[in-house]
Amino acid sequence: MQAVTAKDQASGVDGIALSEIPYPNAAENDVVVRVHAAGFTPGELEWPASWADRAGRDRAPSVPGHELSGVVVELGYGTTGLTVGQRVFGLADWTRNGTLAEYVAVEARNLAPLPADVDHVVAAALPISGLTAWQGLFDHGRLTVGQTVLVHGAAGGVGSIAVQLAREAGARVIGAGRAADRDVVLDLGAHAFLDLESVEPDVGEVDLLFDVIGGEVLERSSKLLRAGGTIVTITAPPPRQPADGRALFFVVEPDRARLADLAARVRAGRLRPVVGPVLPLSEAPGAFRPGKRTRGKTIIRVTDGD
Repeated sequence: MQAVTAKDQASGVDGIALSEIPYPNAAENDVVVRVHAAGFTPGELEWPASWADRAGRDRAPSVPGHELSGVVVELGYGTTGLTVGQRVFGLADWTRNGTLAEYVAVEARNLAPLPADVDHVVAAALPISGLTAWQGLFDHGRLTVGQTVLVHGAAGGVGSIAVQLAREAGARVIGAGRAADRDVVLDLGAHAFLDLESVEPDVGEVDLLFDVIGGEVLERSSKLLRAGGTIVTITAPPPRQPADGRALFFVVEPDRARLADLAARVRAGRLRPVVGPVLPLSEAPGAFRPGKRTRGKTIIRVTDGD
């Protein structure tokens, strides 16, 4: 079968190519999914889990990508809750071959049923972005009605979903991004827009800062945090804690029930993932190249139709 493979960590993006690899084996409690659409994180080649299995053994060359939408074609021993022919979407394991392939073996618990009226491309944009947004805002950020949240990267995959979820939860939402993103962010439901290219942000104090950028941008925005407020970031562990507040870093975790909830929101028109470029599998290696800033989530279409 065809898959995108990454040669080794030292080669970086230069070692990514379209290759022929063996069909995956379904282990106990696995399913094999025929991938229709897949998502990836540009920086995942820097993750240790991209190059080692759960025992720490080298597994290069590896298949990147961890988000998928597709159809179950095979059940592993002991697998329950899913059936052959069922439409599913979700997260592939961090320490196994990923989703930029025609077929992938995934733990069944990491997948949720996909309604027939939700497109595979849209579904592939949901798992990491949707779960990261929910967990960052509510599980870790403890966002509640009436609070103010500043969302970095509000036109991107994670940020655009965070804006919509926070607005629906009754929070005041300030979406931050580049000036060109203003209309998109406000259309998603943000009450105000912050231009991250401005010298000094001035939008008042916030109860929660949800960061997907880090670095100097996070440092400047931290000055807006209200006493007792929270900084949640997905970029790196915070170098220090606020004088009167808390700051934390987290990595998204699979959650079948929350995935089902996100799909229901999409069906009801309450959530609109921002899908960026949709590319064929043959063009996926080039999508990892730095400098390819896009609005929304880049999706790889692997298979057409059901």
